[in-house]
Amino acid sequence: MAEPTNTPYPPSTPVPASTPRSSSPAPPIPSLSPEAAATVIPLRRTCATTAPPARPIVLHIGDPIKYNLDTYAEFSKAFEVVRLTSHERERGALIRALKEGQWGDFSAIFRPFWGTGGEMGRWDAELIDLLPDSVRVFASAGAGFDWADTKLLGEKGIIYCNSGLAAAEAVADFAVAMVISAFRHLPWCIGAATFPYLATASSDADAEAAARKLFQTCHAQATAASHNPRGRVLALIGFGNIGQQIAAKLGHSAFGMKIAYYDVIRKPPAVEAELGATFYDSLESLLAVSDCAVLCTPASTDGKPLITTETLRAFKPGTRFVNVARGSLVDEEALADALESGQISSAALDVHADEPRIHPRLVRMAGLEGPNPGRVMLTCHNAGGTVETHIGFEELSMRNIMAVLGGKDAITPVNLHHLRKA
Repeated sequence: MAEPTNTPYPPSTPVPASTPRSSSPAPPIPSLSPEAAATVIPLRRTCATTAPPARPIVLHIGDPIKYNLDTYAEFSKAFEVVRLTSHERERGALIRALKEGQWGDFSAIFRPFWGTGGEMGRWDAELIDLLPDSVRVFASAGAGFDWADTKLLGEKGIIYCNSGLAAAEAVADFAVAMVISAFRHLPWCIGAATFPYLATASSDADAEAAARKLFQTCHAQATAASHNPRGRVLALIGFGNIGQQIAAKLGHSAFGMKIAYYDVIRKPPAVEAELGATFYDSLESLLAVSDCAVLCTPASTDGKPLITTETLRAFKPGTRFVNVARGSLVDEEALADALESGQISSAALDVHADEPRIHPRLVRMAGLEGPNPGRVMLTCHNAGGTVETHIGFEELSMRNIMAVLGGKDAITPVNLHHLRKA
């Protein structure tokens, strides 16, 4: 699957099998300003035969820094930053360069943009095994990390840091819009107002009459299918940074929804109390009470979907479903079946299993034809896509490297448990 521009996932640490996990609890958001810089200490070497470089070497893969120029000046002063060319980032060229030790004993890998720097494909054993033992940290933009084998990185002593913290607010805001859409059938309302005019350049009487009919039908019939979110149960599958922000935005202090959640690690009582959240100890028990379920957990380590035919049977009939996580977590054929049967009344999907392709049955359900028009809202992996998110991606990636190479704790590590086992 092609890499998306943004990756809407809570910063979290995966566990074996397909069980979702998110941070517990969500850490406070650290300052990402240049003033919050860690003191950088040159990397200590244990190999007596290799002279340490004047500054630790950091491989920069992807586009140049665009936003945080002051931090980058600090970063490039502390480290020898080597930005790979687009050719050097291609998989074959990268493998050859690593085998030849082209960049010596570098200390970190830095990818500040999710949309660039992925030319080499997945960071798997073929690439990771070639990394020198001097590498201590791999810091990347984005929250998702299914494109890198974080377990293998950890076993090699490399801390992988994501930047999901920077995307959490944008993703949560987008999820709020999708939840409202699922209750108010916005694709139908928007499409009936605009599609007839966009679909034809003709202004003849028949086209005008068809447009008026679609408008009037939606105006008359959407009411019977729409509901207020207030008082409804919002079921959050995953309760990390994004899940908790969604709860804060849609809960008792704003939209008045009842917050329920499932996570492999229950959050502290103080977190639950602050957000008015009720914990369910199994996914099935959560889904049985949900009026709208939001998937906001990282992709499973085994690549298997979490929402399947069996899982969908556990949903309360007529539940709405929102996915701002990973498309790979959902069996889209099974979801289409559930929508057709009415087990799921409406859905909103920002991510898709085969991006940039969208499941054709879901596309049809997003249209205005059939007895239940506009039942599905489809977007193009946009949830985390704001300028502020990308500013945060840059800053947080640099701060993670500065912290680790400065002898301090990483800010957003995802694979420390693998490091400890190693």
